[in-house]
Amino acid sequence: MKRAERQYALVDLLRGARRPWSAARLAREFGVSARTIERDIGSLQVAGVPIYADHGAAGGYSILREYSLPPLNLSAAESLAVLAGLALLESSPYQGAARRAGGKIAAVMDEAHRAPVQELLGTMHVIDAAPPTGGAVPLGILSDAIAARRVVRLTYLGESADGGPDHSATTVREVETMGLLRAADTWLLSGWCRLRDAIRGFRIERITRLEILDEVPPRRDPALLEADLARWSARRLLPRPE
Repeated sequence: MKRAERQYALVDLLRGARRPWSAARLAREFGVSARTIERDIGSLQVAGVPIYADHGAAGGYSILREYSLPPLNLSAAESLAVLAGLALLESSPYQGAARRAGGKIAAVMDEAHRAPVQELLGTMHVIDAAPPTGGAVPLGILSDAIAARRVVRLTYLGESADGGPDHSATTVREVETMGLLRAADTWLLSGWCRLRDAIRGFRIERITRLEILDEVPPRRDPALLEADLARWSARRLLPRPE
């Protein structure tokens, strides 16, 4: 995330927070050092953003409540639908953006709706049948690779006879990224695999290393992807790279 993008996201997070955030906690959230967060906050304060610090064990950074988004006038059901939908992206490549969007919605929610919506959200649980492996790449890198429209070099775990990851069948491939897909219980990175000279879908929990290369690939015919999607849907199977 670039500095300007991080600072915008920082303001959005603090604007929607109910309690102060420490520099250490903000650093973990954005994947940077606490010193970087403090520099960002200093720059924002100089620019006129009303961020202030509360001292003490429960202290941290806050933003004046008056510095807020205009009301969205969402009903309780609409707020619940949006926040529940964003919660489903917690294990997706859009995890960070979904959290920030959820903070914005929570910040402008009608106070009368806040308690019942939070209560209902507390009863919702998401169980992912395909948890990431211990060495899986950070989810945010995948959406960055798609946005940059670059060729990526990835290390991918193969599949064993029982459907689990097979470390002995690991391959390294260059892939022209095309999109992100949700299939059954997992997310997939789809793209043109140069090893197989065809479109393949790679389960993100099995991508253990990903390098974004400088090369911008030629645009592939979107009909190719649509045709493969139709084939995968008809088979009701996840695409398995060969």
